[in-house]
Amino acid sequence: MALNLHLLRLFATVAQSGSFSRAAEELHISQPAISKGVRDFELQVGCRLLDRGTRGVRTTREGEALLRHAKTLFAIERAAEEELNVLRGLGCGVLRIGASTTIAVYMIPYYLGVFHRKYPGIKLSITSTNTRDITKLLVSHEIDIALVEGPVEEPCVLSEAWRKDEMVLIASPEHVLANAAKPIDPALVAQETFIARELGSGSREVVAAALDTMQICPVRQLEVGSTEAIKQLVASGLGVAIVSVATIRDQMANGTLVIIPVQNLHVERTLWQLSVHGRLANPATIAFNKLIRL
Repeated sequence: MALNLHLLRLFATVAQSGSFSRAAEELHISQPAISKGVRDFELQVGCRLLDRGTRGVRTTREGEALLRHAKTLFAIERAAEEELNVLRGLGCGVLRIGASTTIAVYMIPYYLGVFHRKYPGIKLSITSTNTRDITKLLVSHEIDIALVEGPVEEPCVLSEAWRKDEMVLIASPEHVLANAAKPIDPALVAQETFIARELGSGSREVVAAALDTMQICPVRQLEVGSTEAIKQLVASGLGVAIVSVATIRDQMANGTLVIIPVQNLHVERTLWQLSVHGRLANPATIAFNKLIRL
């Protein structure tokens, strides 16, 4: 027999309040409706649960046993409601952020710190990988926030411009191009070993498009899986690269890398925030989105 929880609630309220009239006031329904509901419930369970009298009602032995379980059941119900309210809010939970490597390492740590101080109960989970993989994680519901370095073309994915990012040609201070007194001829770049990110990287796509526009085709190209590795190789004198200016502030300050101006070469890319069409954002996602757009 499956208990009718609505009728169980009517019975429990009458039993705890001691009268049908007080239960009606508490539940904001009519006394006849409660009386009928309790009678129907007694018929459902097959026994009398309340003794009615001129001084109110008292639970029978069966009613007392059922009331004990009802109290436990409704306590669990309240706990579930409270937990859902917290999860719908910003008291606890997890915010899963996926970001392309450059964004994850150099651009969002500040925002992560601000968010954590404001909402310490929210656990932050950060995934750093290339644009293609971030898109897959978003579509498969494995992350809530997706920030990437290149445009994405997926039927169910919406791309919204987040911010602009300048990219520059870098070299070691000892590199021959570092001694140029003015912006260099693009043809000189083609003669160098060019160090680029791997296929699937948004940075690689933007840089490749810029080189094509300038008709620059490097004679030697080396693929590397991270911007940090690219900077180390360039600093060692192995070649040149085009990277986000946001990634080289420390190396510029300590003199291990320099920017090489190139005639008519200006690379500015749009960084994107991805979302899935029709998916509802949770409160933590909404709060983080507001933060990164201040």
